[in-house]
Amino acid sequence: MGIIHPKDSSNRPIRPIVDRVFNYFSGHSGKDELTFQELYTAVLLVYNDINKHFPGPHYDPPTREEVQEMLKTFDTNKDDALDREEFAAFIPKFTSKVAKKVGRNILIFVVAAPALAFATKRATEGLPRVGKFVQRIPNAVYASIVTAVVLLVERANQKRLA
Repeated sequence: MGIIHPKDSSNRPIRPIVDRVFNYFSGHSGKDELTFQELYTAVLLVYNDINKHFPGPHYDPPTREEVQEMLKTFDTNKDDALDREEFAAFIPKFTSKVAKKVGRNILIFVVAAPALAFATKRATEGLPRVGKFVQRIPNAVYASIVTAVVLLVERANQKRLA
């Protein structure tokens, strides 16, 4: 099984990211570890990038207390800091929930919303009073309107669930 599916194959794609982030923060301190403050700053930067680059609602980063708890969980040698390997174990656990939400939102905004837009446009083109008006709206504009409505509904659902 090790030949076909190496034990750490699931972490291979993110390892360069882990190393880059770890090197950035440990380079500033000169130590080969991340303290709580450095770890929390790294978490905030990751969430900032996610919120800037992906569609959908913004994601709230974990609180300082949540990051402190995660630090305790992944700090195997109990020195109140994460070394490179501890950080490599921390990142996939930390990002798994966000990755699922981002993936779902990309699916909604790239596939589902435009498909819904074109389906509703075709359905409404045959209606007596509305049809001629809908036919005059360019597909891109109509898709944008429907996507905006889907975004508003998604945000309303998240506020309701929060």
